[in-house]
Amino acid sequence: MAFKTIDFSIENGAARLILNRPDRLNSFTVEMHGEIAAALDEIENDNTVRTLLITGAGRGFCAGQDLNDRAVAPGGEAPDLGESVEKRYNPLIRRLTGLPMPVVAAVNGVAAGAGASLAFACDICIAARSAKFIMSFANIGLVPDSGSSWVLPRLAGQARALGLALTGEPLSAASAAEWGLVWRCVDDEKLSDEANALIGKFASAPTRGLAETKKLIRTALTRTLDEQLDLERDRMRELGRSDDYREGVDAFLNKRKPAFKGR
Repeated sequence: MAFKTIDFSIENGAARLILNRPDRLNSFTVEMHGEIAAALDEIENDNTVRTLLITGAGRGFCAGQDLNDRAVAPGGEAPDLGESVEKRYNPLIRRLTGLPMPVVAAVNGVAAGAGASLAFACDICIAARSAKFIMSFANIGLVPDSGSSWVLPRLAGQARALGLALTGEPLSAASAAEWGLVWRCVDDEKLSDEANALIGKFASAPTRGLAETKKLIRTALTRTLDEQLDLERDRMRELGRSDDYREGVDAFLNKRKPAFKGR
């Protein structure tokens, strides 16, 4: 498929999805949503893919929804934003969090509105020092969507979540890292190297074990400790019978680099 609003490639077990509307700070349109969905279809149907990197072209990561794509004149018929969320944003977040592999966000610039939500939905988020996160929904009379109202209080606490959501003030990448919203803040010139190192690591890792780890941690708050202990037992039993476990132990004992098969 030829893409117009994203760049997408798969190489050596790693998929790279670059939001590519730099003149609009990579803001979402209906067309972009469709192309991202098509790219995720390719990932889900390709057993060689073991990790996904998402980043933005130009000086921004993603400025959220392109308001030109849903402009409404004063007194005009109001758009159904709930339909947009239900058909496009919610499926995107559900697919990313459910992918059976690590998803890495490399935030190279501003991440606003649903763009910030997208970054926070990824399993590991690294941000350039110059990047900023903005819950811009309050500035146009809306509520945080794409899962950010769920993620923010869990990662940063209620006080900080409310401050970000109600004021719409920018949060620096350094503060986002300090608050636990992102994995790491790095110097701008090191972002690409850091991101490539991460997906390179994941592309040769025991993907099935990483996928089960992702699932355990992402769903942990829905269970009691006893339930979690039982689930850990079940996953350990299952993974202990895998080829990757045998390979990992043999490589460790023989002091060699493991060759994991992944998915």
